[in-house]
Amino acid sequence: MKPIRIVALSAVLALGTFATALYTSSCSKDACKGVTCKNSGVCDGGNCKCPSGIGGTNCETVYRNLYAYTYKGNGTDNTGGVYTSWKLVYTTGSDTSDYTKMSMQIVDSTNVTQITVPIVLSNNTASGSVFNVTSTTTSDTFTYTGSGTISGNIASLSLTERHPRLGTVVYTFNNFAKQ
Repeated sequence: MKPIRIVALSAVLALGTFATALYTSSCSKDACKGVTCKNSGVCDGGNCKCPSGIGGTNCETVYRNLYAYTYKGNGTDNTGGVYTSWKLVYTTGSDTSDYTKMSMQIVDSTNVTQITVPIVLSNNTASGSVFNVTSTTTSDTFTYTGSGTISGNIASLSLTERHPRLGTVVYTFNNFAKQ
């Protein structure tokens, strides 16, 4: 009698194993069913993979939108110049193919824009980002490069201005406060 029980138990276990293998091989679950990724995010294994400049569980946060403000403060340059009540104005533009691009204006205390340069964000988080100024040469042969940090509250910038005959000036604008 015992051998019959062992054979029967073995048959039941084999049948259960076969049924489980058949069920899992023919019925794979779609891990992305019901997952909606925004801003060109793509679902992979049930999780959204976001393009650069985008974050959040469902790629719902466009980081540059968190930083698009006017920041005000004081700056200096390496020649002894002082810049009181100047502004750094960040705008997003309409480029939806690259969410890391923004524009930055430097505005003097009389509200005259001194320079507008494109910037590219990196190391994006909801609390802030690092950026680089895309090298920009003006019609009067000044070339601008630089880098900085930006958050929803504070912006800082180190900007280098080069001219073939006039030399180089480095501007420093630290801890400008969001207005």
